Amino acid sequence: MSDATDATPTDAPVLITGATGFVGARLVPVLARAGLPLRCASRDPERARAAHPAHPWVRLDVADLASCRAAVAGCRAAVYLVHAMGGVGGDYTHREARGAATFAEAAREAGLERIVYLGGVVPRSGPVSRHLESRMLTGQILRSGATPCVELRAGMIIGAGSASFRIVRDLSVRLPVMVRPRWLETRSQPIAIDDVVTAIAFALDAPDLGTGSLDLPGPETLSGSEIIDRVAALRGTRPLSVDVPLLSPRLSGYWINAVTRADRHVASELIEGMLSDLVADDDGLWQLLPEHRRTTFDEAVRRALADEERGVSLPARLVEGLVHLVSRPVGR
Repeated sequence: MSDATDATPTDAPVLITGATGFVGARLVPVLARAGLPLRCASRDPERARAAHPAHPWVRLDVADLASCRAAVAGCRAAVYLVHAMGGVGGDYTHREARGAATFAEAAREAGLERIVYLGGVVPRSGPVSRHLESRMLTGQILRSGATPCVELRAGMIIGAGSASFRIVRDLSVRLPVMVRPRWLETRSQPIAIDDVVTAIAFALDAPDLGTGSLDLPGPETLSGSEIIDRVAALRGTRPLSVDVPLLSPRLSGYWINAVTRADRHVASELIEGMLSDLVADDDGLWQLLPEHRRTTFDEAVRRALADEERGVSLPARLVEGLVHLVSRPVGR
């Protein structure tokens, strides 16, 4: 399984890739408070160290085998949170696949005990978007390596900084009249970021997991329209609706880009992932954590909305305030 000749010390660190990202930035302090020795990875460690001096940082570029080898050397496990879609441009599917293969090779050489990878829910039927296909391929590559890999599959993650939740939030609070494309009727199981962090922390050290995949469904199954309506209701409004049966992901991307803070290319990719239901077959990892009570959808949204407010510009706040005044209040 490994080129390493000695057993990995029990106090060896856990490598957190993508430690400055949406999930990584929330995972690191939780693991640190739990007493786990960590090594945080970033493509720009100096910048990350300046922002978060309490954590040990190392440079990691998954396109560079030497960089991966240096980052994983001496570690006992790793959390793989690398995602190339945000960079857009070029074929990110191939970039992600090559990066996963390079990291898997470095993990084998270092004798890592486990990789925990956060991927996406696999559609039961219907088309698979390029975004989800890339997530699935990355998981297949990591799981086919010599290092045991636990792939956790989540749908929309509710939390401030999540690209998909940011789109939902902005649509809910900035439109007194909501255009409803057909893809908003597909269903998913949104999960709170706190629950995702709990799942990753559990998967790092849970015995007898081996190599495989586990879903991370949220506690409710909701359509896209229901998600938007619930978020709007928590803000005290109920937008008028106009059904538009034919509105492609590409055209929707332009519309969303005009209304929200989302990049048009990223928005289009995420929308393509909503053309099929993203519903798990069972409770996945939560069956192994029966004592854990998942955060309710409404509570997760309340927390995310409170945190997101700090990232909204003053002009946008004024627009949202005006929309709130002219929107129908809940109950009318």
